[in-house]
Amino acid sequence: PYTAYCARKSYLDSHPDIIQKFTNALQKGMQYVNTHSSEEIAKTIQPQFPETPLENIIAIIERYKAQDTDLIFEKSSFELLQNILEEAGELNTRVPYEKLVTTEFAEKAKEAS
Repeated sequence: PYTAYCARKSYLDSHPDIIQKFTNALQKGMQYVNTHSSEEIAKTIQPQFPETPLENIIAIIERYKAQDTDLIFEKSSFELLQNILEEAGELNTRVPYEKLVTTEFAEKAKEAS
């Protein structure tokens, strides 16, 4: 994933409503991306990038859309990330997917959308 959000299990357990609302907002953003053209999105976000030409923003959005991004962090993606970290010498011990990743909030957000 290009973006991942981390929280302690104790926080997830204590504040599932906050995590769910945050995840629902991310899902809403994904829906916007999937239902609007790259040019529409670029015009919407262009004020945040005043020094970047609109054509560049459109190209970036096109590349993003081509990735077919989803909020669910799949096991295969997690293993690929660990492979990359291991090859870079940044990971000494692999962690089981089930121990570190939870998809329950993303799954609920997707169902609700």
